[in-house]
Amino acid sequence: AIQASEHLHIYTLSPVMAASNSAGMMTKDDQEEQMAGSNLRLAVLSRQLQPRIDAEQAVCAMLGRQLCLAPLHPTLGKDPTFPQATTAALFPPSVSDALDLAALLSPEEQAVRERVRVYMEKEVAPIMAGFWERAEFPHHLLPGFAKLNLAGGTIKGYGCPGMSVMANAMAVIEMARVDCSMSTFLLVHSYLAMLTIGLLGSEEQKTELLPGLASFKLVGCWALTEPSNGSDAAALTTTATKVPGGWMLNGRKRWIGNGTFADVTVVWARNSETQQVNAFIVHKGTPGFTPTKMQNKIALRMVQNADMLFESCFVADTARLPGVDSFKDTNKVLAISRIMVAWQPVGVCMGVYDVCARYVKERQQFGSPLGGFQLVQERLVRMLGNVQAMFLMTWRLSKLYEEGRMSHEQASLVKAWTTLRGREVVSLGRELLGGNGILGDFNVAKAFCDLEALYSYEGTYDINVLVAGRGLTGSAAIKAPGKKGGAQVQA
Repeated sequence: AIQASEHLHIYTLSPVMAASNSAGMMTKDDQEEQMAGSNLRLAVLSRQLQPRIDAEQAVCAMLGRQLCLAPLHPTLGKDPTFPQATTAALFPPSVSDALDLAALLSPEEQAVRERVRVYMEKEVAPIMAGFWERAEFPHHLLPGFAKLNLAGGTIKGYGCPGMSVMANAMAVIEMARVDCSMSTFLLVHSYLAMLTIGLLGSEEQKTELLPGLASFKLVGCWALTEPSNGSDAAALTTTATKVPGGWMLNGRKRWIGNGTFADVTVVWARNSETQQVNAFIVHKGTPGFTPTKMQNKIALRMVQNADMLFESCFVADTARLPGVDSFKDTNKVLAISRIMVAWQPVGVCMGVYDVCARYVKERQQFGSPLGGFQLVQERLVRMLGNVQAMFLMTWRLSKLYEEGRMSHEQASLVKAWTTLRGREVVSLGRELLGGNGILGDFNVAKAFCDLEALYSYEGTYDINVLVAGRGLTGSAAIKAPGKKGGAQVQA
């Protein structure tokens, strides 16, 4: 039998069930005739839908669910239980550039931005709410994602694109505009794992790993944070002990994005002889290495964060990254990754503004569109102003880096400020959507939650403010009460 909702295009295919349900009322000939008719309709339907369902079919089979298609055009973004506004499955046009900030971009940067925007709106927007709700990563998107040629970012050679920092930033904001989890996946893979290998690895490590990471045949992650050491990352306790032929790793890591399925993990550990921090490559399946998925997150739910246990985990001498001699070497990587994290709230807020701008034109109350009310317009203008300022700050920070003049204090200032203003934008967007502001279907609730993660990772708001404050005053305020001097931090 075919049960079809004209509006949602959801199909349940079960001829055997239909035949059994009617068996008590129909003769055998009638049942056979109905079965033949059902099979014919199934064949026609299969030919019509097959091009759209292959990827979704694979996912549904993996999940053990009935085939459930994303809504198809022209009903994409339409919910028959709430036809008064369009959901984010059909992502709205970009209308957040009030000051023509796109004119600041080069043709290359604009081309990257447009390429990523089209992909995210077409491939990610229709499915993101479901994957976010289930806290699952859409692995089936990786082949298409690889064709965007983004992995490796600024790295030249080894199959990497060698793009400018600004071009990379445009990819980040367009991904975050639609779904922040996908932008975080790329950030961890490209601007942490790959960048560490590209900047600090041996030629052999680069040749062995970067081409596969660039094509997404391999996925990378970056293991620095520990259960006992978050902001105080320099005091990490995971150890690396020299043994014949290699190193023995022992310790725990936490909040490691991509960690449950990554093929390559860059692990930061303290050398038990020198007491300096070194870095090592650990491959998936290495004995003594156990990643476990963290459960019950309310933010970046598609990102698979892991707790990691290293228990007498042996890696060969060739696994150590020769360019890492101390914790300070993390800054060579974090200098770029922090720029990208500062851009993420810009993209998130662009997407929230775009959704809200469409919503207040469609949704009516008291006989008028919401956009005609003064308080609604005030919130929209405040959101839009923040987006312009956030873009300009991160644009300038990226230019300073490209000119070789960016300081860690400047990066911390901008990251702290964009996440703070981003919180305001998503909060205003949540207000504008009323009850729909707590539904993932309209993107704003999802962005509201995701922004909380951005506010805390790559240095919490408070840590980044204190790093910036150190640059202003010359005094380090990150220290334990009663102790002299400031603590070493990730900046």
